[in-house]
Amino acid sequence: MLAQASPWYVHALQRTTASPAEPLSVPARMEWTTRPGSGPGAEILGPDLRRKRLLELGCGPGHNAAHLATRYGGHVTGVDLVGLQVRRARSHYGRLNNLTFVAGHALHYLQASDERFDAIYSVFGAIGLVAPELLLPAIAQHLKPGCTLAFSVPHPQRGGRRPSTDDRPGRDYVTLPDRTRLPIARWEFDAERWEKHLGQAGLWLASVQEFHDARRGLWPTTLLITARKL
Repeated sequence: MLAQASPWYVHALQRTTASPAEPLSVPARMEWTTRPGSGPGAEILGPDLRRKRLLELGCGPGHNAAHLATRYGGHVTGVDLVGLQVRRARSHYGRLNNLTFVAGHALHYLQASDERFDAIYSVFGAIGLVAPELLLPAIAQHLKPGCTLAFSVPHPQRGGRRPSTDDRPGRDYVTLPDRTRLPIARWEFDAERWEKHLGQAGLWLASVQEFHDARRGLWPTTLLITARKL
């Protein structure tokens, strides 16, 4: 049964089994990379996030969403494909104000919503896992003019890999808590190809940052991109 389940469901199931669902303290900073404490924080989403409407696509257990809602006073919606992850997020941070967690596919959520946001972000979340020619235009439709999309993805050169040479997804793996690896499809773009797709969606590439994690070798591990709605 589990062998046929979504890798993300199996990942969430193992996490839920390994650690209890209980209230957690709100993280002191927002994390974008594989190495906690490195890279920027929430400031890349905008100069003033108070009372702003923020959307996270692929919120996982809700750490970043909780940080934004509590430390910045943003009204944050976190969407995750896996209902177990949403249950974990609610158990950790459901007591907080200005914070909503929703189970659903990122693209389907955007297609069904008429809300517009002051910032949209994804931290190793839906961006890169959903066809960009579909997801990025949907994001642009829900982002207010001049506002920011920010997302981090696994660096396409991590571990000596090669970025995609076309617009098709490549084969990647999810490493589960028990160290099992399950295959997934991922769009492994370099910054130039991301810029092309962002431009086609009506988004302007604003910045590109690469981050390393010495624990994982010499290759960069995270690609962090910000873009703005034209």
